[in-house]
Amino acid sequence: MPTNSTVRLRIEATDLPGRSCAPVPGFPGYTAVLVGVQRRGAPGELLDPVAGDAAGAVWTLECTVKAGPAGPDLLGPYVQGGPGGRFVYLSWLTPGPDGPELLRRAKLFLDAVPPETVGAAVAGGLLAGRLGLTDAKGHPLCGAVRPPVITWSAGA
Repeated sequence: MPTNSTVRLRIEATDLPGRSCAPVPGFPGYTAVLVGVQRRGAPGELLDPVAGDAAGAVWTLECTVKAGPAGPDLLGPYVQGGPGGRFVYLSWLTPGPDGPELLRRAKLFLDAVPPETVGAAVAGGLLAGRLGLTDAKGHPLCGAVRPPVITWSAGA
């Protein structure tokens, strides 16, 4: 793999949970829910926020891929974490009295992408992650996201 290659990272989401989430024990419930990709170091700044009741969502990020000691290393303004632990946050927000409030975040771990898939993505120009965004309780997906919850593939 060439050093400092570029690749588009596309996140394709389906099965969004809705614009509101009813309260249940341990979860206060929310309305006017949005989801988007969080910019590194800016929890309230989302790339292309989508309503929680949309039929689906697609976010495309430009990334640089460098050879790292543990394999390919993806970098970019929406990629979080350090070498060997990179990830992308999908952040769920709702309006609050002082601006948007963070509800939950799903952490899409890039170290779960097989190195051969990253190599094929560099060759083809695209790394795609596909996932549903509703958890088993019907709430916005949150926490660590790795296969089989997300499927990674390379494309053109």
